[in-house]
Amino acid sequence: MAIIITDDCINCGACEPECPNNAIYEGGVEWRMKDGTTVVGDYTLEDGSVVRYDQLMAPVSDDYYYIVPDKCTECVGFHEEPQCAAVCPVDCCVPDPDRRESEEILLTRKARLHGE
Repeated sequence: MAIIITDDCINCGACEPECPNNAIYEGGVEWRMKDGTTVVGDYTLEDGSVVRYDQLMAPVSDDYYYIVPDKCTECVGFHEEPQCAAVCPVDCCVPDPDRRESEEILLTRKARLHGE
């Protein structure tokens, strides 16, 4: 499953530089598929919509740091555990109960994001 950041977030920013996929953004900041990935051209999101790799997308949250689910791999293929959760001082980086994903799905996403 993807990781989410709850509204307990204190906006410390410790999680953002730890993400190998650049899936974490400061609240209110627009995101792009190309940030921290090798994605080029069009990219199909998990909901079936297609976006350009450099298209600016609306923030998931305006108030606190957020994780783009389509870029989150829970650090599978990079680390033994999600690094955002490991460094969060208030334990607000938690598994998203609405987005359960197998290791195979997460590894496939990693490969799509990094051209492997």
